[in-house]
Amino acid sequence: MSDRNLLTVRDLRVSFRQDGRDIPAVKGVSFDVAEGETVALVGESGSGKSVTALSTVSLLGENATIAGSIDYKGTQMVGAPEGDLMDVRGDDISFIFQEPMTSLNPLHTLERQLVESITLHQGLVGDAARARVLELLNKVGIRDPESRLGAYPHQLSGGQRQRVMIAMALANGPDLLIADEPTTALDVTIQAQILDLLAELKQTEQMSLLFITHDLGIVRKIADRVCVMKDGEIVETGPTDQIFGSPQHPYTQMLLAAEPTGTMPPVEGDPEEIVSTDKLRIWFPIQRGFLRKTVGHVKAVNEATVSVRAGETLGIVGESGSGKTTLALAIMRLIASEGPVVFMGENVQGRPQRTLRDLRQHMQIVFQDPYGSLSPRMTVEQIIAEGLGVHKVDRQRSNRELVSDIMEEVGLDPAMMHRYPHEFSGGQRQRIAIARAMILRPRLVVLDEPTSALDMTVQVQIVELLRRLQKKHGLAYLFISHDLRVVRALSHKVIVMKQGDIVEGGTAQNIFASPQTDYTRELIAAAFNLGDAADSA
Repeated sequence: MSDRNLLTVRDLRVSFRQDGRDIPAVKGVSFDVAEGETVALVGESGSGKSVTALSTVSLLGENATIAGSIDYKGTQMVGAPEGDLMDVRGDDISFIFQEPMTSLNPLHTLERQLVESITLHQGLVGDAARARVLELLNKVGIRDPESRLGAYPHQLSGGQRQRVMIAMALANGPDLLIADEPTTALDVTIQAQILDLLAELKQTEQMSLLFITHDLGIVRKIADRVCVMKDGEIVETGPTDQIFGSPQHPYTQMLLAAEPTGTMPPVEGDPEEIVSTDKLRIWFPIQRGFLRKTVGHVKAVNEATVSVRAGETLGIVGESGSGKTTLALAIMRLIASEGPVVFMGENVQGRPQRTLRDLRQHMQIVFQDPYGSLSPRMTVEQIIAEGLGVHKVDRQRSNRELVSDIMEEVGLDPAMMHRYPHEFSGGQRQRIAIARAMILRPRLVVLDEPTSALDMTVQVQIVELLRRLQKKHGLAYLFISHDLRVVRALSHKVIVMKQGDIVEGGTAQNIFASPQTDYTRELIAAAFNLGDAADSA
């Protein structure tokens, strides 16, 4: 790492014009990125991390005002002509974003998207451009890259899409790579691979890295220096070892302490079994030809036998595509399957969909992205109360009274029930989604990655809320997640899935303390070695 600064930011101030007034987002931020250095910007959502990064090459909207100084290799970027900024963007400074599906064009092949950037900045065309594309895909670990050139983004896994985004960012040999939450939506094993890849590329390509994240475990693994942001300001900065070993600011101390802890005590007594399956199988037919003849099957889930009792949480872990969500959807009878599904003492496998409505009240689901699952055109009151009308729940009190009670129970102010989803933070939206499920007083709740998109501090709050609701109402949870820290904190039992098979199962304590299969050990190592390996059990 060099002592020379590649990027020097001084007194950066960013505000956005909204409803006739200027709303400050970044307030006097100053930091440096030296040649060959990795600097992490950390903090909760809304702290100004991404706005700071996007300001470096003026990628903010027209309603943004940028003031202060951003010096890149001696060139002032604030107020620079658009032509000069265009020369720097994607060439000297490249970005990797959190969700590659929103950054890659779904209508263009990988080859076309990569060639476009190479041609624009390097002037390479034809065979020369194609050769450069293959070189990049090889460099980021895409197997058999030639066979992938004609693929579209939706035909790749999440990890593969992120590798393609990294290839695009590297296409023109940038000096500074800005990675904005590049691993948040990935499985722990894929996350570890991407972080190792970035570290390796930083050395081989002699790049600097500005890494934006809310996950401090990642920061400890990858960063040389850390800047902690809160409410648009840097409240603490220093070498990574110093920040983690002796944090000075109360906010930094709070972030470092914000991790789901503890384990679930055994379920007392002999509670009733809420749901069980016996060798449940979910195979999707592969049909080809004019007559749509079945030529094979996608074996999504093979002979899954599970059981969840009242007041108990079954954690389901595994990489993307392992069958976790498919298994849960089959248990809820939302997709077809073979084998008994016994819910509250009744085998519901053969029942027609129209006869399942009465049971739907007792089985609810909370999704990963609360913003995507909440209607933007409905108020919070309408969203939470919608199920009451659908299921014709017998009650003595009005919808508004019931909504008010459940909002208080999940930690929301009932006075906000007239607001719309966009007026709430991510954590508040997830509480709304939980309230919508809980108002029907279900017996089984499927939690599909409910904390993965949230800040660490908010994750802790949601875990505590779920624990409290489970204890109060005796709820059975199916908890699907790739975050093994949260799984360990919330689950009584755990099953580990790989390519449709349950490869290991048992109590959460036994799974984390003494995993029996290599695959489970790999998952646990990937999850806990990102931070403090000693935490892994």
